[in-house]
Amino acid sequence: MKNPIKLLLLLLTYSICTIGSAQVHMNFKFDTPYGKNTAVGKFAEINGAKIYYEEYGKGEPLLLIHGNGGNIESMGNQIDYFKSKYRVIVADNRGQGKSELKTDSLTYVQITKDIEGLVNQLKLDSISIIGWSDGGIVGLQMGISGKSKIKKIVAMGANLRPDSSAVNSWATKDVENMKKRIVSKIKEKDTSENWNLQKQLAGLLVDQPNIVTKDLSKIKAKVLIIAGDKDIIKNEHSVEIFENIPKAQLCIMPGETHFAPASNPEVFNALVNKFLSEPFKRPDSDWTKWGK
Repeated sequence: MKNPIKLLLLLLTYSICTIGSAQVHMNFKFDTPYGKNTAVGKFAEINGAKIYYEEYGKGEPLLLIHGNGGNIESMGNQIDYFKSKYRVIVADNRGQGKSELKTDSLTYVQITKDIEGLVNQLKLDSISIIGWSDGGIVGLQMGISGKSKIKKIVAMGANLRPDSSAVNSWATKDVENMKKRIVSKIKEKDTSENWNLQKQLAGLLVDQPNIVTKDLSKIKAKVLIIAGDKDIIKNEHSVEIFENIPKAQLCIMPGETHFAPASNPEVFNALVNKFLSEPFKRPDSDWTKWGK
């Protein structure tokens, strides 16, 4: 079985991966060269690093934020779907894709500041966000900070902390072992990969994020928390996040994994589109309130 956390670090750079006994088919065949589109690609100087981004479509701004070890292409299924409905902005997170690293201690806080800096440079007003994995974490942190005006946030497979209360134990063990392997490669002075970058990306998963649950109450945006029912993130943790955000909805996707945005984009995109396009509702199951 391929290491699911290594797949998370490289974020879906394989066309097919195996999780447990189920195969997850990834679709990364696009007519547009997302992440390498010289016709639209630009760099923005933000917080001392050059951050690469691309834009597609017109209308209300929709910010897409990819996961650990990924890049713009990782969100290709979402770009394809939403670019006819929104002005889609998507960047390579710091140290990933074409964006510079320029740090020895990469943090979610830094990535959040970078994305907020891009929003500020582009003078985006009243944005919505789709964040996947690390991107979901960044989306929640942006909601907490309140430095950007955000209408709606979709957070797929996000967590508040890296321990076993939030992440399935097999995942925490695998990423710990992977970090040890990376450290060993650095000691060996191996040059087959950029092990310094890999160490920092693994450090995000091992030691971060560290979001205080009560801080979720600061989020003013409407939020959709999504996870697969066999996600890397524990179902009860997704429920915890949902229950502590003032205006939130929860979707645990049946028969899906952490990789649903790529393995089942049709269902994922339809759920997200419904949330983004329709007025937010938080109905009550109290039978005395039905019809009111």
